[in-house]
Amino acid sequence: MTTQTLQLLALSTLTAVTLAACAPSETQSSDRSSNQAETSTSSKDVTDNQQVKDQLKRLEDRYDARVGVSALDTESGESVDHRADERFGFASSLKVFAVAELLDRTTPKELEKNVTWTQADVDEAGWTPVTEKHVDDGLPLEDVAESALRVSDNLAMNIVLDELGGPEALDDAMEKDGDSTTEVTDEEPELNDVEEGSTDNTTTPAAFTASLQGLLAPDRLSDDDRRVLLDWMSANETGDPLIRAGAPEGWVVRDKSGHSDAIQNDIAVVTPPDREPIVISVMTETDDPESEDGPALVAAVAEAVLTEFE
Repeated sequence: MTTQTLQLLALSTLTAVTLAACAPSETQSSDRSSNQAETSTSSKDVTDNQQVKDQLKRLEDRYDARVGVSALDTESGESVDHRADERFGFASSLKVFAVAELLDRTTPKELEKNVTWTQADVDEAGWTPVTEKHVDDGLPLEDVAESALRVSDNLAMNIVLDELGGPEALDDAMEKDGDSTTEVTDEEPELNDVEEGSTDNTTTPAAFTASLQGLLAPDRLSDDDRRVLLDWMSANETGDPLIRAGAPEGWVVRDKSGHSDAIQNDIAVVTPPDREPIVISVMTETDDPESEDGPALVAAVAEAVLTEFE
């Protein structure tokens, strides 16, 4: 090889190295753009979430109330939380989990069993719009369970709990399914009683949202049981002025409400058109147990939160 050839090769190699060192790589540029986009999206999510929390704080001030929210978009994984780990009395919103457990444990044939009760049972339970009419003849267990959800019949709830083995049995079942937060202690109407400093008859919005999401899982309920449960929730008469009132038009709301004195709750599976559902728990407690603003507060909270998922 001649001296001239060696010089040309050296010059060519030097030029290639120099160009490689000076030119930014496409991978580095792509990574940088991707990181910038992720940072921008993350900042936007944090900002949006803070705006919702600020709005919820204003609602708390306006209604003299404490508000707890846990909402999860099961499609995107996005969530909105406010006081999500604080304890609230669950009141009748617990009924959805009792009925779900009953459906899971029974066959359609077993649900045909006729159940009876006494007038004393009716008197002790309080709110009994269906069962009070059937003291003489009773009802099939399926109708009793449906009454617990659709019209929040208290005696119907107690009968469901009795079929499961009592409040402790429901508490054990919920813990087995991953909810170690909720404390089921009493039947109706005592399950509405919450003593300061006690966890009895309380839960958190985060715990109820996780438990409600669990009911949608294919390994938790059969397709038929889930269909029945959601159908009964979709016609929950006590839920019309609550989350359903605050949801965007065209969104389907399947819910279970809970109310007692200062407590006004609603938990729901909310399905936007052509999307996977949003699971949401709204729990409120006003400073005035005589206040009638609970439904309006829950609706306003639902509107503020669900708008973020549009």
